[in-house]
Amino acid sequence: MEAAKQHKVHHKARLQINPASANTALMMGGGGARAAYQIGVLKAMAQMYPRNHGLPFQVLVGTSAGAINASSLACYASCFHLGVRKLEYIWRNMRTHQIYRCSASGLAKHLFRMWLRKFQSESLKHTPSSLFDNQPLRELLEKVIDFNRVENNLERGSLRALCVDTSNYNDSHAYSFYQAREPKDWTRARRNGQAIKFRYAHLMASTAIPMIFPAIKIGDHYHGDGSIHQVSPLSAPIHLGASKIIVVNLDSQAAKDKPKFDGAPRMGDILGHLLDTIFSDTLNSDLERLHRINHTINQLPQGLSTQGLRPIDTLVIKPSVDLGELALKHFHRLPWGVRLLMRLLGISKDSNSSLISYMLFEAEFCQELIELGQADALAQKSRLKAFFQRP
Repeated sequence: MEAAKQHKVHHKARLQINPASANTALMMGGGGARAAYQIGVLKAMAQMYPRNHGLPFQVLVGTSAGAINASSLACYASCFHLGVRKLEYIWRNMRTHQIYRCSASGLAKHLFRMWLRKFQSESLKHTPSSLFDNQPLRELLEKVIDFNRVENNLERGSLRALCVDTSNYNDSHAYSFYQAREPKDWTRARRNGQAIKFRYAHLMASTAIPMIFPAIKIGDHYHGDGSIHQVSPLSAPIHLGASKIIVVNLDSQAAKDKPKFDGAPRMGDILGHLLDTIFSDTLNSDLERLHRINHTINQLPQGLSTQGLRPIDTLVIKPSVDLGELALKHFHRLPWGVRLLMRLLGISKDSNSSLISYMLFEAEFCQELIELGQADALAQKSRLKAFFQRP
């Protein structure tokens, strides 16, 4: 009897961590295999809620691999724990061949077809080129994400909006494709918010890392990874009504505090550097800009017009260690064909190119990322609780 009473009191205490979730957004950035880290963060947050609790954020925004995690979570908006468990199962059992064709013969055929495009007719030349063929990812998405469930959750009020960012190669604009209960498109300098009904093409486009995976045709234009033209990553959740945003950033300060390589950079070093820049620099800059705006608003006298600006509360969770360095000890787990291609780019188990961490979709590496994400989020447990409780 006493144990039951204590359980009841404990249950009530957990229920007190109950945000005004309608104006709270979760934003998950891109980073290929690094996105497994986000699952650990979600696991830590789910521990703060009872098992039948819905999402503590009603606006979900994702870019690249973060778009897949956001869309999967939206399928289970009415049960946070279930959504996290489904995602964790997928990432804990991940293999590279589920994301892109990685056998030596498959890679050779794909690269040979890309080379043959130079001699083919004009119509065939429009096939997007890339280092890897990610058709297996499309097949995986069709198994694990049901957009009908997302639509039902929107109609029932379990979710306010799901948004996925892409980059348009034809007009060099950033596109935030979203599905929401109350759609309201927006247009700003070189970025657009467009209400749509989600299809797998939107996720494939958002995850199409430049040069690594092929661009995806949506309508008459070709789209790629949402981080490429994303000059203001925080724009989408704010336009969708969020006044509080949790950002899971896959950039690590530890990676910036030491040199990446000695001497002249090789091709693989440069490619890894470009991906680091695409996935993290604009987000970090946008966070700095947001903090300055918040500070300015707070300094203004009460009653003075802010011309539509409003303070936005943010909490950022990022890896405590260098994910690129973490990936090196798992280099041998990459399929042989991928390792061979990496070596042609000047990348080995002794190099410091972060490209490995983006391409290493192997269970052992993903599991380590999940554990790290959970530990980093739990280290900020008091901040998370305070953030969720703030009105």
